[in-house]
Amino acid sequence: MANSAQARKRARQAEEARQHNASQRSAFRTAIKKVLKAVEAGDKSAAQAVFQQSVSTIDSLADKKIFHKNKAARHKSRLSAAIKGMAA
Repeated sequence: MANSAQARKRARQAEEARQHNASQRSAFRTAIKKVLKAVEAGDKSAAQAVFQQSVSTIDSLADKKIFHKNKAARHKSRLSAAIKGMAA
């Protein structure tokens, strides 16, 4: 356990950051699931609309360094490919 005032404060701050980041990661996963659900439903226009909202969320989290920019780009690319594949 933290013994100094400084260490106690850092422990408090680390816990707050952990909880915040956990909720941000959850939002990331939810955004991806919404797009995949729309793709499975088969409505391409709805899937594209949800995809645009999800891209905003994903980019925001990459900018905040919750996720690496390449991970964000990979997910966006795969979701986009899934939507494009709906017509085929």
